[in-house]
Amino acid sequence: MEKVIYFAGGCFWGTEHFFQLIKGVTKTQVGYANGITENPSYKEVCTNTTQHAETVMVTYDPERISLRFLVEMYFKAIDPTLLNQQGHDVGTQYRTGIFYTDEADVPVIREVYDEEQKKYDKPLVTEVEPLNCFYTAEDYHQDYLNKNPEGYCHLPLELFEFAKKANQ
Repeated sequence: MEKVIYFAGGCFWGTEHFFQLIKGVTKTQVGYANGITENPSYKEVCTNTTQHAETVMVTYDPERISLRFLVEMYFKAIDPTLLNQQGHDVGTQYRTGIFYTDEADVPVIREVYDEEQKKYDKPLVTEVEPLNCFYTAEDYHQDYLNKNPEGYCHLPLELFEFAKKANQ
């Protein structure tokens, strides 16, 4: 049975592409999570008034890949000490977060989070919260970097190569 976890890692184009490359991830979808408005548009989210984070829903096969591995990979793709920013993208929609739908996932997420904190002198600002809401982003955002290989991405290309080879 497949499981789902939601990762906010800055611009969702690169975050989605990163997770699509990991074996055991069966589906991704980009959208807007944990904000205060219903069914926002990208334009609305960019105003910094909706409190939504650009987020990737990651569906995975737990018999092929573990939640722990996914969370460890997530931390390789973000700077967890930056508030409302990843790369050159700045705004509340670019905050980092792990949003869960299953309380049973929290101990694993927290364990990896605590291990990650030991690597930094500054406190991590990545949110770990239950998913309150998720609204699918417009079609042109879905699979963006697959449709636009030369499109903007804040993640380095080496990270995509790393993801492809990570759990072979």
